[in-house]
Amino acid sequence: MLAASSDKNQQARNAMRASLVLGFVMLVLKVGAYVLTGSAAILGDAAESIVHVAAVMFAAYSLALVGKPADEEHRYGHSKVEFFSAGVEGGLIMIAAVFIIFESIRKWVSGSTPGHLGTGVALILATIAINGVLGAVLIRTGKRSQSLILVSNGHHVLTDAWTSLGALLGLGLMHWTGWPGWDPICGLLMAGNILITGYGLVSKSVGGLMDIADPAMNRALDEALARETAARGVTFHALRHRDSGSVHWVDVHLMFPDEISLKEAHKLTTEIEVAVKATVGRRVMITSHMECAGDHDEMHPNGEES
Repeated sequence: MLAASSDKNQQARNAMRASLVLGFVMLVLKVGAYVLTGSAAILGDAAESIVHVAAVMFAAYSLALVGKPADEEHRYGHSKVEFFSAGVEGGLIMIAAVFIIFESIRKWVSGSTPGHLGTGVALILATIAINGVLGAVLIRTGKRSQSLILVSNGHHVLTDAWTSLGALLGLGLMHWTGWPGWDPICGLLMAGNILITGYGLVSKSVGGLMDIADPAMNRALDEALARETAARGVTFHALRHRDSGSVHWVDVHLMFPDEISLKEAHKLTTEIEVAVKATVGRRVMITSHMECAGDHDEMHPNGEES
């Protein structure tokens, strides 16, 4: 189990290093394409890549922080940084979108026309191919290692590829119709798509940091606890859970018959926890509070659970 977890962490780190190196390569190619063409859409694409490189650097730091064990200041570990990283990346994406909107409108008003399209288009095509493969690998590796940081970064990389496609579409329409307005229009459309992606990442970040319950996880935990407690003549209540990035923390109260021994209650509790962990399909840490059915109401007269 520990060896498998270590292998997944190593895969995640390798994927992040590849994302950072290729991010710099993409940036150089896109800046070169903009210098050659002067295209508003390509400028927006290059601006998005600058933001992407900054976001990947923060994501790489966050991924290293996630792997640190719990300490005196962070008793629950450091995995919550995954949500913070997703929020930063989403916010930077949205800032890039605003910049693209500004530059597209400025280019439209000025009526400037891109040039040297052949070489510029070739450079952008190369970035699309690289980003498409990289984004897919990052998302797959992130899901396999249950890393929100990698999944968020993968979506950002794919957004970068779509941005590049939008830039090429604008240049193609401009070439076919002879109207330079297509270039800034496609820049604006790309900005809208980027805003949606950035908003999604920020929303996921806020949800995680505010401990918004995942309905699917709540259903899975409730069904697993109901099944495992019923099989052992136990009931449960006061189920609470929160996502902490790579770990899902669960608190639950288990109610036992009065005559059961502490040793037997602890044995059944451990069996229930192990069975639930094996069911939900992700890393779960369960804290169970054992209670006796006979004096439960007396111990909690106001319905308040400790």
